[in-house]
Parts: sequence; structure tokens; C-alpha cells
Amino acid sequence: MNTSPQSGGSDTDRPTTYIRFDGWLGHVENGFNMIAAFSILSLMFLAVAQVLGRLFFNTPIPGFIDITEQAMAIFAFAGVAYCQRVGGHIRMEIVLGKLRGRALYIFEMIGVIVIAFTVALLIWGSWFHFDRSWSIGDSTMDIRLPTWPSKLVIPVALSLLFLRLLMQIYGYARLVRNPDREPVAVPVIEDVEKVAQHEIEEAFGDDAVAGDTK
Repeated sequence: MNTSPQSGGSDTDRPTTYIRFDGWLGHVENGFNMIAAFSILSLMFLAVAQVLGRLFFNTPIPGFIDITEQAMAIFAFAGVAYCQRVGGHIRMEIVLGKLRGRALYIFEMIGVIVIAFTVALLIWGSWFHFDRSWSIGDSTMDIRLPTWPSKLVIPVALSLLFLRLLMQIYGYARLVRNPDREPVAVPVIEDVEKVAQHEIEEAFGDDAVAGDTK
């Protein structure tokens, strides 16, 4: 699975507004993904400090469990839209892998529509929990951290995912209308050789692949 590049096709056939919005949304998704990565790194350092402090000084970090619980929402949800953009979520392609052309794009679009509907329900439910936490002043048990910031992360991150899903619905819809168009900003199924080539490019750069093909 790979995300199609934002190039190819004739200039008159390329949806420029769609591509520009996809680029803007991609920058936001990259930022959220960096926040998720930074939260994981921070928790790693915090865990090391917790272990060393308890082992050598008998002084564990106050509220370590509370901090970890609140940070879980960040690294679990902040990168979900980025993962959807690059086609990183687990997919069952036993049937889809055998389809081609318009049939493939129809099934892909239906799947994304179902996911978008589910995400919309999750946004509503998570916003309700955030609003309740904000209203009652809910906090953690140990050091009394307010829980509303972590609960706010979830509907915000899911809203970003919802925008990405809407973008992909449009991307598949234009392919359903004309399967010969270049896929733009939608995940595409690739064979094993292409997947391996992309992994080599990510690990060693384009020069390594070019050198192997000579």
C-alpha cells in the first residue's frame, strides 16, 4: 500500500484546488504526527527518570501514572490522520487486490465512506466526553491533573482524520468517474516488488535504487 504522488496526468485534468488543499492538510498532519512522536520520546525519558529515581534515590516521579495516562491520548490519536494519508493502517486486501479499474475504486470509496461515518460518530462521542470533563472539572486521582486537555485531543485528531477521509472520498470519486485518471492523494495497492523498492528508497535513498538498476 502506498499513497499516490501528486503528479502525473494532463494539467487540464488535475484538480489543482484539491491538490493544494491536500498539501495544506498534509502539513497539518505532519505537525500532529511530530507532536505524537515527541510525546512518545518524552515519555521514554520520563520512564527512564522514573526508574533511575526509584532505584538510586528512592524518589519516584510524582504522578508518573497520571502523566502517562494523559499522554496516551496524544501519541495514540495525533498521528492517525497521517497514517491514513500514507496508507499505513492495516487493511484486508484479499478481495481488493484482485480488483482493477472502476470496480476497485468503487469498493475503495465505499470503504472510506463507512470509515468516515464511523469517525463522525466517534467525534460526536469524544466531544461529549470532553465537554463533560470540562464542565465538572474532572482530574486524575494522584496529582489532580485536569483530564480535559487529553480528552480534547481526541475529537481534534479525529476531525483531522475526517477531513482526510473526505479528501480520499473525492479522490476515489473522480477515479470512479474516469478510471484512466492519475490517482491523486489516495492510497493505491502495489505489488511486492514496488513495496520493496519504496522501502529501499526510504532506507537508502533514490541513488541506491538507481545504482541497483544499472
